[in-house]
Amino acid sequence: MIESASKYLSLVALLVGLALVWLRPGQEDLLKVDTVISSLLKYEAKYVEENQPRIAVGYGACKDLFVTGSHMLANVSFPANPDNFMGVGDEDQLVRMYGFFFKAGAAAERFVHGQELWKELLETGLKDTEHRWGLGGNAPVMAARFAREGAKVLLGAKLSPGLAEWLPEGVEVAGGDIESDDVHLIMEYKRNEEWNGVVSPRANRFIIHHDLNNPMVSSLEQFRQALPLFNPQLLVVGGLQMMDNFPFREGERLERILLIRDQMAAMDQDTRVHFEMASFVDESLLAELTEHIIPQADSLGMNEQELPNLHSLLTKGEVTTMADSNPRIAEVLDQMREVYSILSVDKGTNRPVTRIHLHTLAYQAILTAKGSPWKNTGAAAVKSSLTAHRHVCADKEVKPEKSFLIMDDSFSTSKEGGRRVPFINTRPLTCWEEEDLGVNICIAPVLVCAQAVQTAGGGDNISAAGLVVQI
Repeated sequence: MIESASKYLSLVALLVGLALVWLRPGQEDLLKVDTVISSLLKYEAKYVEENQPRIAVGYGACKDLFVTGSHMLANVSFPANPDNFMGVGDEDQLVRMYGFFFKAGAAAERFVHGQELWKELLETGLKDTEHRWGLGGNAPVMAARFAREGAKVLLGAKLSPGLAEWLPEGVEVAGGDIESDDVHLIMEYKRNEEWNGVVSPRANRFIIHHDLNNPMVSSLEQFRQALPLFNPQLLVVGGLQMMDNFPFREGERLERILLIRDQMAAMDQDTRVHFEMASFVDESLLAELTEHIIPQADSLGMNEQELPNLHSLLTKGEVTTMADSNPRIAEVLDQMREVYSILSVDKGTNRPVTRIHLHTLAYQAILTAKGSPWKNTGAAAVKSSLTAHRHVCADKEVKPEKSFLIMDDSFSTSKEGGRRVPFINTRPLTCWEEEDLGVNICIAPVLVCAQAVQTAGGGDNISAAGLVVQI
């Protein structure tokens, strides 16, 4: 009997020893990631949108030219004085600004002032042997994602016949044709990429453009005419960062903004309205959008740079230059609550905000008002998380070996007086209600892509994927 017990204990010890050898640090992480993936995929499968929601998306379109930032700045040293500028006036400003955001791992988008400089930069980009073209612009990218998720879509944009062919089936276009499309130059860099000893903390991009069509929101009038017949359940407004730093004549920008406001305000109360934030550097533009556009939106989408920007403008009257590229959950939740508290007040002439979606590298956070029409908040957070990975990896399959987690093992729900919430691999989605504010909040971890193929368009795909299961 004792001998049998001894053999049994020896066998157990051997198995434990083998397990410890097998579960080396890297493999333990892989097992954790695999468990999280399985859990998220099971949750996603429960909420497949079988209806065909009708979604209208504006405004604008472009062709994205993807290039490596290292090619664009070949033989150029990391700047001694990296800095942020309103736009790109010369090559020195480009180098200093690219260095500024590269070091922080933050995304940014800037207008190139000179036509000749823009031509030179475009020619340099086309010489990159790894360059590739893609459908660009917030509205077309979101429209394409909505269509892939089964929605019927009306896109407000002017497109060349060639660019229109890049749209998937299910997207109807209102805006008219143009001979040549605006082009955005997407300067990409990888996670841990080194530039003269400076290492990027995450994969990201710096976007430059010289748009002449998109800043004018030239599709607005035809889009407006098509909306009543299309009768959307959701109107999505985006792409307004193209107005940033564009040389409008006096009062012209505000005229266009007020027309967009009127279009949003004209929507039936049964039609929800979402505004997708973007990289804004012109404080006066963001102030105009905060005064006229945001009050007409039920829902807001933004990233970890855009939330502090909006929060700072609403609470301090100023924009932020740079924010943490991987902020703590407690900090952003406090900012989301404060933004919601300000924008959810019904003033009689506005649409009180009932939904805020924050997408970051590490996690998705969605806040919705209790009793609002927004459904499936948890499913939206999960769908957004998986879409983030699939888009950046350019792979429909979510693979453990191409994924890693940077979300903490636990998080606090607030910087002051918050409760500690543990991260559970088998139940990675966390949702709770907050009675005092009257909201539901859901957090889902992002499976960060270890082999990033593309970062541009990530926010648009993520926001669209989250919206489509909540309509």
